[in-house]
Amino acid sequence: MLISHLELWTTCWECVSRPYTVFICSLTAALYCLWGRKCQTPGLISSKAFSAFLHKHCPLVAERFSPTPWCWGGRLQTVVCALFKSRLPVTYRNELIHTVDGGQISLDWVDNQASATYTESSTRPTVLILPGLTGNSQAAYVLHIVSQVTRRGYRCVVFNNRGAGGEELLTPVTYSGANTSDLERVVHHVKGLYPHAPVLGAGFSFGGMLLLNYLARKRTESGLVAGFTISVPWDALKSAASVEEPLNWLLFNKYLTNGLCRAVIRNRKVLEKVGDIDHVLKAQTIREFDERFTILQFGYKSCTDYYRDASPDKKLPSTAVPILCLNAADDPLSPQNAFPLSIVQGLPNVALLLTAHGGHIAFLQGLFPFGETYMERLFGQFVQAVFEHPSDIKKACGIKEEKMS
Repeated sequence: MLISHLELWTTCWECVSRPYTVFICSLTAALYCLWGRKCQTPGLISSKAFSAFLHKHCPLVAERFSPTPWCWGGRLQTVVCALFKSRLPVTYRNELIHTVDGGQISLDWVDNQASATYTESSTRPTVLILPGLTGNSQAAYVLHIVSQVTRRGYRCVVFNNRGAGGEELLTPVTYSGANTSDLERVVHHVKGLYPHAPVLGAGFSFGGMLLLNYLARKRTESGLVAGFTISVPWDALKSAASVEEPLNWLLFNKYLTNGLCRAVIRNRKVLEKVGDIDHVLKAQTIREFDERFTILQFGYKSCTDYYRDASPDKKLPSTAVPILCLNAADDPLSPQNAFPLSIVQGLPNVALLLTAHGGHIAFLQGLFPFGETYMERLFGQFVQAVFEHPSDIKKACGIKEEKMS
């Protein structure tokens, strides 16, 4: 149990005859007080009915989030998580599916045939995972989410964006945050295999943008029963500006840009048909990469037009399934001045959970934060609430039974 401030200072006073002890006690007290101020209950923006459902079935929304005390700030949270997060052992079954334009998409499945809760494969609930901008099924955060899914008896499938999963590009087409055709193809494929199994979509960062854009575009015909996003960039223009700040460029932008360029290098032969690859590979920021490559592939006049089209914030009113979104106020890639608070307040089916700290796809807790994190625990509670209480969440979000498939 944590000692009180009074007890701590009393201990320090008793040790006043030893200067080094006084110093250590004073430093400990200061760090304790600072850490205590960082431990706050997340803010939940949602309708009253959806809030009541979440408080009942996802108790983490009402508990204090206590970030790792030595990870000060969102940048450190993000870096530590990216570098040191444990990698759980996961065995995938890979499947390649073809698209109408002659391309292919790599899907990584964990069928969970040993599920004791859902022994019948045809009705086993399924989670569709969408990784971040340069991520894939091998990303550490994806492996942890897969663990959350399978331990509850569900099935999961990871949608690797074209060229990001190690598969060969068959056509000179990759992916963008606004183009949802590949995701639509994947959902149609999954529902075709298991028409009686509910499917929930979970998107990380860029994957969250793609998921929300898809849900807004398809409305009641999405094929998904719910959505969950983590660290989604709500306004791509504001996110680009944030990640171009000098320190953020050094820590994050440069790394992500290099990841995008590596994917181009791996598929240079086919991509040379549609652009100046040497020029693309000289990009120093994500924005420069998009200006030299992405907007040309998808027919935008400017990067500004593309970013406006990819931003999901103003599209939320078009969504028609329950959605829980987790963001941190100190996220260096998704600035809090872009959070769509007023929009979410007026929607019955969307909830936005905001923590003061947590960084980007991090939310580290504990002294040694290399295992399960807050975001994974929250996801586990939400996915279980959706699959185990389908009628309750439909009612809470004002959704008629026939509107969810």
